[in-house]
Amino acid sequence: MREFTSPARVSIADDATLTDILHTHATTRPDAVLFRRRAAAALPTGVETPTWTPVSAAEFLAQVQTLATGFVAAGLRPGERVGLLSRTRYEWTLTDYALWYAGLVTVPVYETSSPDQVAWILGDSQAVGVVVETGEHASAVGMIRDLIPDLRHVWVIDHGGLDELALAGEDADPGRLAVAHRSVNAGSLASIIYTSGTTGRPKGCALTHRNLLFAGQSAVASLPACFTGDTSALLFLPLAHVFARDIQVALVHAAVPVGHCPNTRSLQADLATFRPTLLLAVPYVFEKLYAVAQQKAADRNRGKVFGAAAAAAIAASVAIDAGPVPLRTRLNRTLFDVLVFHKLRAALGGQVAWVISGGAPLGTRLGHFFRGAGIPVLEGWGLTECTAASSVNRPDAVKIGTVGPPLAGTTVRVGDDGELLVRGDHIFSRYWADVEATAAALDEEGFLHTGDIGEIDDQGFVSITGRKKEILVTAGGKNVSPSQLEDKLRGHPLVSQSMVVGDRRPYIAALITIDEDALTTWKTKVDKDPRMTLEQLRTDPDLVAEIQAAVDDANRSVSRAEAIRRFVILGADFTEAGGELTPTLKLRREVVITQYAGDIDALYLAPRADAQMAP
Repeated sequence: MREFTSPARVSIADDATLTDILHTHATTRPDAVLFRRRAAAALPTGVETPTWTPVSAAEFLAQVQTLATGFVAAGLRPGERVGLLSRTRYEWTLTDYALWYAGLVTVPVYETSSPDQVAWILGDSQAVGVVVETGEHASAVGMIRDLIPDLRHVWVIDHGGLDELALAGEDADPGRLAVAHRSVNAGSLASIIYTSGTTGRPKGCALTHRNLLFAGQSAVASLPACFTGDTSALLFLPLAHVFARDIQVALVHAAVPVGHCPNTRSLQADLATFRPTLLLAVPYVFEKLYAVAQQKAADRNRGKVFGAAAAAAIAASVAIDAGPVPLRTRLNRTLFDVLVFHKLRAALGGQVAWVISGGAPLGTRLGHFFRGAGIPVLEGWGLTECTAASSVNRPDAVKIGTVGPPLAGTTVRVGDDGELLVRGDHIFSRYWADVEATAAALDEEGFLHTGDIGEIDDQGFVSITGRKKEILVTAGGKNVSPSQLEDKLRGHPLVSQSMVVGDRRPYIAALITIDEDALTTWKTKVDKDPRMTLEQLRTDPDLVAEIQAAVDDANRSVSRAEAIRRFVILGADFTEAGGELTPTLKLRREVVITQYAGDIDALYLAPRADAQMAP
């Protein structure tokens, strides 16, 4: 058994709450900008461009208190649960803090959730109210209201629901809010965040004020270079996910100006006008950024230049870990900075100093590439049950391929079976209304059993090698972690998603989906009829050969017993709407296995045209 503890730098008082910092900022720095609120202004040409209105610490506290009074005036009592279903926008954060101020419990719901998922989350949490973004969301809730017996209120942001609450708050007795506010302490429930449901029904993780305070303040203490007076952050990941939520708590604590991007279609314009220094992202964002840059270069007949630039970036990053970077490597990297890398940085607004990555493994290839390109990525690791991160690479201590040392005040232990266990004040209190699941996750020493398999080196850097429930055991008894192969496969520009299979099967195989945008360019490049569909092309010898090359490259990273022997190109991509991906774009493996059972079975039967055997 091996474990590592990072020294504690944060202590949460028993009477502390998440809204205390709002009073502190409003008193000590009332004019400090906590948020830049997004609006869209029409230019003379009719094109919309985002503008950003500052919200000071004093203004934000006043808005939070007014909205919180409105919730109390509506009859909501401390400890009751309120759903929050919206895209990432300023009103999301305002509502969250107002609910906390009134002693209420926020239950985030992804705005892309199906009616069944919304009904489950609101019903299981016994929500008495829900704040939704649009009229469409309200209609969807109305259709399932009979399944949510405790629901009394629905407020619609786009229909002035928050304005109505604020107006009611202005006329209400402030003494009632004071009573509700004083009822909360560090041990009070702050939020129930439902897991992404990759292995079944989502479970509600009950997070206290202490959990979120500790997680946010530990992030600031562990990554001080990311939370300075010069930092600004643009959030575009769903605030319904614990990762963005935790970092926002950290940003508010550090009084770092925050902007919200509600729609990824406007992300490029938002980045260009907000010009953040700090971003949060999941690996899929880096994969798409790399693939788009690679494809654009190929479209301009500069594919070889991009390939050479990628090699130079990776070589420069690898050299950093080895010691002094050789002069030739530095010069080579500088040349491609002028030709390629500065354009990548410009696409992120031109000012990004740090990117924090979480939610899934990033992979060494992308980690080295982006560091070499001047976009340092700090990869971390955690779960909803540990209020987002439990470990993260530091700006002054990065080991690419790892998820860094434990956060300040956190212990990570490797169990006898290789499972990673975590202990600290950020560990959730329980699964909501699920005593059995709670007992299985938390042991008598207070360690959370994460389900992830990993290692800890002598310096405390944690490496994730697999997931207990995702480890494949072939019929020959070989244990295979699919993530390394899947990461390699997604590195090919034509590959959108991949899923490795082979549990209790004679060999390892893979399901592979194609990026439609890249396919369009590929058809032109190899002189295919542009009208040909993916379904028509999935057995095309040229496309199969391209994917075979990606499989061969992935196989070089593992032993022969772990290598992909056969693969199938699917006729459609995995999507959130189709149920194969979570809102944070993680694979729902059980769903894929069920939906593509026939394709998987065929990989182990007689050869077929669209299932290829690797040499």
